Amino acid sequence: MRSVQVVMREAIVSALTAPVASLITLVMIAGMCSAVILTSGRTVGAEQAVIGSIDSAGTRSIVIRAKPEAGLDSSVLDRIRGLGGVEWVGAFSATDDMRNEAFPGGAPVPLRLVWADSWSAAGMPASVPGGGEIAWGSQTALDQLGMSHPVGAIADADGVGYAVGGRLELPTHLSFLEPAVFAPQPPTSSGAVAVLVVVAERPDLVAPLATAVTGVLAVDDPTKVTVQTSEALATLRGLIEGQLGAFGRTLTIGILLLTGALAAVTLYGLVMLRRKDFGRRRALGASQRFIVALLVVQSGLVAFTGAVLGSITALSVLAGAGDPVPGLAYVAGLVVLAVAVGVTASLLPAMAAARREPIRELRVP
Repeated sequence: MRSVQVVMREAIVSALTAPVASLITLVMIAGMCSAVILTSGRTVGAEQAVIGSIDSAGTRSIVIRAKPEAGLDSSVLDRIRGLGGVEWVGAFSATDDMRNEAFPGGAPVPLRLVWADSWSAAGMPASVPGGGEIAWGSQTALDQLGMSHPVGAIADADGVGYAVGGRLELPTHLSFLEPAVFAPQPPTSSGAVAVLVVVAERPDLVAPLATAVTGVLAVDDPTKVTVQTSEALATLRGLIEGQLGAFGRTLTIGILLLTGALAAVTLYGLVMLRRKDFGRRRALGASQRFIVALLVVQSGLVAFTGAVLGSITALSVLAGAGDPVPGLAYVAGLVVLAVAVGVTASLLPAMAAARREPIRELRVP
């Protein structure tokens, strides 16, 4: 531990006492990081934005519609829970037209009974009160019901009523059910299902999961069932990720290799200019290992500083121009690679400096 502290302290002092070498290395690494972020980083940011849109729950949804003759009921949820790759599943009954009890002649709004693993994924609170007699309505549905606040009572033509307990924040994967009024049902209840929505964990699982879900429906008449998926979007995601990712990797590797070669040549020249300094250290008892560690740590510290400054500058430029910005993981990975390039580039000059004979370097002509 003591030796590490000594090397770190000496590396910092050596970097400060050799401002030209440190500044050249810092600018070179900073320029490399800026170039990578402004080119392939921008591409990665655009890729992440597009894929993030494709990866939304709405594009990972499998929507199954069943006519009453199909005989699909809420027990299907138990069978779907045993399938892998399912993020969320919800079952919805056929619609029942409801009217605001305060306005008997008002516009009807469709209500659906809901069975689900997670109520929050359906736009309701994580924990819903009642035993199925409380309903949540979307803003569109509440407007049609004439409710300025999500509080009131609704009933159908037969007098079956529900209390409106809150506003429904309808998620994108259920937007096709708008205007929506949902009445969450307890897990012990059962009922006929008209719409089944399954959200896959990843877009590439949509196609196989749709096949698996269809196989466990256990309906009376499969011809009365239709399946709608976003498989085309999942395929598009793979193409975008593959093409943009390959371009970004190739460009990044090219810039890193070029910068690494330039840094190695520059550092070698700068080390040779300081060979008398290293000769004095050797004469005073510094080992070859210490000289190598000193130069490697010094280059690593300077490279880290340059990588951070270059990354911040490039990210500021992208943000100011309104261009896509890569994620934190990409930037952190680039900083690590930049430090690795700086350290690797310093190995050959460090070994060359460590092997110089002290007597030869200190000889006065």
